[in-house]
Amino acid sequence: MLFLARWARRLSWKETAGAFRTSWDKVFDAVEHVVIWGLEHRMLGQIDAIGVDEIQYSKGHKYLTLVYQIDLGVTRLLWVGKERTIEPFQGFFTTIGEEITSKIVFICSDMWEPYLKVIRENCSEALHILDRFHIVAKMNKALDEVRAGESRRMVSEGRTPLLKKSRWLLLKREENLKAE
Repeated sequence: MLFLARWARRLSWKETAGAFRTSWDKVFDAVEHVVIWGLEHRMLGQIDAIGVDEIQYSKGHKYLTLVYQIDLGVTRLLWVGKERTIEPFQGFFTTIGEEITSKIVFICSDMWEPYLKVIRENCSEALHILDRFHIVAKMNKALDEVRAGESRRMVSEGRTPLLKKSRWLLLKREENLKAE
């Protein structure tokens, strides 16, 4: 089983089955056996920092939640949960236990509300670092809302809105702006 599982890391499971004249199901069983053995014998130890993200695995908004240990010198996948909702992510904290959870110092995640809620409930003392991409996206959305609101206000006051077509002007460097 270990032999097949190691080859299944290098080749697709179908290719592994073909190369060693066995079935895809036998390769699956070998990989499953090795994964179960690994989980039973895994030593988590001290975990200071984790990262939480999701990955889409199929069309139609089907996601897996991934939790990584991202300590200095140690980067490893700790847990995979089906879907990106509260229940599966809560399962991660249940799996590692309260003792390890209480010692987590840093958490990196995006701004997905179920993640934020579970992190707030389980690691309220940890420093929560948010994904820069999502912060910039929220900031740009807020800027657009303010710009559009000010433009509407100016029109209602009978003034010509100077903010039309200015979305990207506000983000330009001062030295790149033209007089008009």
